[in-house]
Amino acid sequence: MKTPVLGLCTLLSLLRFGPDLAQQPAATDSAVFRAVDQHNAAMEALLENLVNINSGTFNTQGVVKVGKLLEHELQALGFQTRWISEEAVQRAPSLLAQHAGTRGKRVLLIGHMDTVFEPSDPFQHFTRSGNSATGPGVNDMKGGLVVIIASLKALQSAGLLADARISVFITGDEEAAGEPVALARKDLVAAARQADAALSFEGEVIRDGVEYASVARRGAAQWELHVQGKAGHSGAIFDADTGDGAAFEMSRILTQFHDTLREPEMTYSVGLAAAGGQIKVQPDGATTLSGKSNIVPPEAVAIGDLRVLTPEQLQRVEAKMRTIVAANLPGTHATLTIDPGYPPMAPTAGNEALLRQLNAASQRAGGRTFQALPPMLRGAGDVSFIAPYIDVLDGLGLAGGGAHAAGEHADLSYLPLQSKRIALLIADLSQAARAAKR
Repeated sequence: MKTPVLGLCTLLSLLRFGPDLAQQPAATDSAVFRAVDQHNAAMEALLENLVNINSGTFNTQGVVKVGKLLEHELQALGFQTRWISEEAVQRAPSLLAQHAGTRGKRVLLIGHMDTVFEPSDPFQHFTRSGNSATGPGVNDMKGGLVVIIASLKALQSAGLLADARISVFITGDEEAAGEPVALARKDLVAAARQADAALSFEGEVIRDGVEYASVARRGAAQWELHVQGKAGHSGAIFDADTGDGAAFEMSRILTQFHDTLREPEMTYSVGLAAAGGQIKVQPDGATTLSGKSNIVPPEAVAIGDLRVLTPEQLQRVEAKMRTIVAANLPGTHATLTIDPGYPPMAPTAGNEALLRQLNAASQRAGGRTFQALPPMLRGAGDVSFIAPYIDVLDGLGLAGGGAHAAGEHADLSYLPLQSKRIALLIADLSQAARAAKR
């Protein structure tokens, strides 16, 4: 397992990577750049085709159709492909493509085919105005999938793919992972355990002219609070037989959560709260209950999320929450359940070393230096499931914004630059000597 650290440069990173990874000679870099430019129009067309296929998470046929287009591209590059069934979690299958090289680090590239836009959503089509492309998933993350293909095509054209050991794992349910999530991500974790480093292609973030990549992402857990009290007439509340009621006990707990749990890089929220009787909460959040002004409510439910940066932080905050929940008001009893959901991607020396290597590749490609994106600015993602096992870097997709909303957009002017520097990064990793596997 990886050890979280906060320092940007540590002895561990030097031991794992050495002071410099192998870099391509200038002539080979130029071959990569030429190939990216030659293929750029075709890659823009591929992006348009992918975006125009609806692949909402629950549209299995659409997700598979997107995967088939990617599979065709990967097979043409010499990758062996196979589909991994996710029927057990009622989701579309994942696509795994493997290039069986003989040397260098084993590199895993990850992404997802699905979007948050189901067939019923009015936002469905790719449009373009100059270098601005708009459409469902164009930034999150079909643009990132095209960066993967464009980078690999450039490596093949430059003669750098033949001996590389590269795997591509593309899930079909990142936006709404199947349950149990540990089963839904079992094969992704297995692929990571056979790799030395992973690159994830969520959309690149640019703020005030500064480009960012992620060496850390917060996890996303869900908590549920269930309170039981004694039903009775409101006139008897607080007496020895009736007690304080479920509503006041829920209010006590939530107030103490609000007042005492706060830590840096951590947030917690309440998305649903209800008190009364016969409470039923549906999976989509729809809630029914009964209640009157003159009764003491016997039930209360609150549901929220909890986002943390490290597993240790999750354990610490959970312990505080359970202590609060256990101190019940008279006549009440409360229970707390926490679903870890998406684990955190903690900052590590290895992740920071990958960021430095990205910056070296970006400089050779004529790009700017990337900064580490503050974890508060990116939500949970698939990369978090593999971060405990290997070094990872995220946010390597196509620059843009507005993800998960009508008007989602991407900047096509960044497609060739991003493809060039990612191709160089993959080449450098693929030719670097392997460290001992942890």
